[in-house]
Amino acid sequence: MQSDARELRSLHGWLRSDPDVRRTAVTDVRGSAPQPGEMGTALDVLELVTGNGWSAASFVLALVAWRQTRPQRPRVEIRHGDTVIILTDCSPEEIERATSALNNAADEEEGDR
Repeated sequence: MQSDARELRSLHGWLRSDPDVRRTAVTDVRGSAPQPGEMGTALDVLELVTGNGWSAASFVLALVAWRQTRPQRPRVEIRHGDTVIILTDCSPEEIERATSALNNAADEEEGDR
């Protein structure tokens, strides 16, 4: 649990330092109430609010770059509406699938407005 929170904070810092992500998105770490026997707040999710000019490709590449700096290379789960993408090996095929899925989800969201 503690290492998960540390990884989430690390990812948050990495995304905030990426110029492309920082220019087009706002990030925030969200927590939940601690479970019985736990101290403090459990960090659950990194929330990303995107604006105009947001690039799914830049975001996915920033995630991949961060993941490659980690000794354990954690699994990264991305949720956008009903779309769930999980990065495990960050192969070119996986990166392409993630980028396409995020672009499709964003297009569907735009169509609903």
